Amino acid sequence: MKEQATLSKKTILLMAVVTGVIVANLNFIQPIENLIAADFNLSKAVVGMLAMVTQLGYAFGLLLIVPLGDIFDRYRLIQFMMVLSILSLLLAHWAPNAGVFAVATGLVGITSVAPQIIIPYAGYLAPGLQRGKVLGIVLSGLLTGILLSRSFSGLLGSIMPWQDIYLVAAAIDLVFLVIVHFQLPHDERGHQDLKYWPVILTLPKLFATQKPLRGAAINGFCLFGMSNVLWSTLAFYLAAQYHLGSSVAGLLGLLGIAGVLAAPMIGTLVDQRSPRLTVGLGMVFSGVAFLIFWLAGHWLLGLIVGIVLLDLGTQFSQVSCQAIVQSLNRQQSSRNNSVFMFSYFLGGSIGTLSATWAWSHAGWLGVCLVALVFLVIAVTGHFVIGEPQKLATD
Repeated sequence: MKEQATLSKKTILLMAVVTGVIVANLNFIQPIENLIAADFNLSKAVVGMLAMVTQLGYAFGLLLIVPLGDIFDRYRLIQFMMVLSILSLLLAHWAPNAGVFAVATGLVGITSVAPQIIIPYAGYLAPGLQRGKVLGIVLSGLLTGILLSRSFSGLLGSIMPWQDIYLVAAAIDLVFLVIVHFQLPHDERGHQDLKYWPVILTLPKLFATQKPLRGAAINGFCLFGMSNVLWSTLAFYLAAQYHLGSSVAGLLGLLGIAGVLAAPMIGTLVDQRSPRLTVGLGMVFSGVAFLIFWLAGHWLLGLIVGIVLLDLGTQFSQVSCQAIVQSLNRQQSSRNNSVFMFSYFLGGSIGTLSATWAWSHAGWLGVCLVALVFLVIAVTGHFVIGEPQKLATD
């Protein structure tokens, strides 16, 4: 098929890199929360709410913008969203007070949804028997962007004003916008005879009528929520327990490279075995990670081992669930992805808010208890709804 012929190794790599570069925008705030709190004279709970605003903005961008991928030319839509994202980053850089920064960080979240247009595009172009592997590679780019964004932000925050992080990010995004314009495949689906609001109104029906989508949405909600429980409070914990700053929080983010390296393997395992198996492994890794945080988090080695396991669990969940979602009806792949990723980042935003609240009231133990609640919901959904034993390949 002509559309599959355009999905060369070069194209897959480009999609992975661009996905990582753009999604990085969402996570700059996490390692520098202490710096923002000091600069704007805010409490830790309020700064946690600012981080939540970014995640929540992204969730609503997923809900209201990503479905446009089923209507419009995805090649042009990706570039348009990148332009808006660059403008939002510039506003965050300029923000003179906490109010303007809150608006800016919300806009950063809303406009940084291009990766979730790229992912279903990659799934649409990929041959059915290779879809899990292709998505694993693209999602490894996504996770790399998340990991490096924390390190990038934490390290730069230790040597320059934190606002300049957003200026540097805008410049990097501009470079990749030019690359995307010349290198990303054009969307050859032809005219899509769909209208915006009728498409948006189909989202609840897609969730209600597709059991695999419901299972993926619940699992993504919980396991990404667990991930954000850690990353939204780690800077506070490092400062309180070890008297360490944002640069160390950023460096610890690099431990997730294990998840990046494992992503293609996870995708292959999904193709060859069962997404039910790999989703279950994701819950096991994430649960064991927080058990280690609770029992041995006061030792740096315990934190390191737990972070590696948590990032592996998150990656097992995301690759597996994306493979499930993209194996459904290909003509509504952007809408299915919108439903899944809305739930995913809604879980992330609730994880951020609840964890910062728990940290303020109950410290590290409270943070671990919040993660336990997410895990119980995930396990319940796994056994009540379940995941398919095999994926559709057409």
